[in-house]
Amino acid sequence: MSEETIRRVLTEYQVIAVVGLSRDLGKASYGVAEYLKKHGFKIIPINPFVNEILGEKAYKSLFDMPSEVQKTVEVVQIFRPSEDVPPIVDQAIRLRKTNGVPSVVWMQLGIVNGQAGEEAREAGLIVVMDHCMMQEHKRLFGHIAGRK
Repeated sequence: MSEETIRRVLTEYQVIAVVGLSRDLGKASYGVAEYLKKHGFKIIPINPFVNEILGEKAYKSLFDMPSEVQKTVEVVQIFRPSEDVPPIVDQAIRLRKTNGVPSVVWMQLGIVNGQAGEEAREAGLIVVMDHCMMQEHKRLFGHIAGRK
């Protein structure tokens, strides 16, 4: 994944559906989502076991979001094991066909699924695998207050 693409994602897209966002403060997904929210990103938690995380309404799946929320999602960020990625990517592709968004599928650090990534690319999505959105943001913009 090129630095230019990562920079573009982090500057052009601000609404992130975080699939697998935990309410556990010690989990990486919580820390990353909290950081992104503090830096101006809109977080939409996707977790079937809770109603709210980080002060935001949580949804059971990407399809469980109301259509007006689905139409705002620009990035689907995935915090699930690599083998759980295909159905999430399938949902992202279906939402893109219906709504024109999301534009990006971002698989967090340690998460790689080549086949799902290829299917997402073929559907016109930008795909980032095995990168931490928070680490990339800090690396590229850490010296700047705010998101951009």
